[in-house]
Amino acid sequence: MKPLMLDRFYKYLDAPLTMWIRVLLVLLLVPLAFSVLSPLWKISMTAPQYPKGLWLEIYSHKLEAGNNGQHLQEINTLNHYIGMHTIQREDLNELDWLPFAIGILALLTLRVAVVGNVRSLVDLSALALYLAAFSFARFYYKMWYFGHNLDPKAPMTIEPFTPAIFGTKQIANFTTTSLPGTGGWLLAVYTTGVIVVTLLYLWLGRRNAIRVLDTTTA
Repeated sequence: MKPLMLDRFYKYLDAPLTMWIRVLLVLLLVPLAFSVLSPLWKISMTAPQYPKGLWLEIYSHKLEAGNNGQHLQEINTLNHYIGMHTIQREDLNELDWLPFAIGILALLTLRVAVVGNVRSLVDLSALALYLAAFSFARFYYKMWYFGHNLDPKAPMTIEPFTPAIFGTKQIANFTTTSLPGTGGWLLAVYTTGVIVVTLLYLWLGRRNAIRVLDTTTA
């Protein structure tokens, strides 16, 4: 019974997608496309000497800071005092490939929506999950690297640390908050949407295989 059910399920993987799945995939292209134009992550800092705070937004193609870019200079000045590496777009070279990766992902999503089958949908969800996990892991590593490679000759000496990645963290007299920006949430909507659709489709296929098997063996 099991081999027969698996055989039917494997055949289901080669079946064409239904129209509602194709429509959902096309709709998911909207948040994916707009994620390139929106900030992926936002970092803000407050302290007694900066009651209004400093903020920095990270896009896939640029850095944007408050007060016409002055906040980035302020942040880098503060980083200099503790021996932390200055934040420059050139040092975040991991972002260079991200717009191309998003573009390829969009083309693959469109291809699956037009001519894809269930197997290609599974491949697409795996690729989307990998891209999201890899991007977040690289971002975490870069923040860890900045906080653990402090200049020992800096005016102030502090213990190595990992800056806030997701949420709020107290560092000296600064409260730092790091959260996804609009682009990050849009990527999360796309990735979650593709994975949920894939899991739902596989679940329905398994149920159908069991139902057919029960009918033939009754």
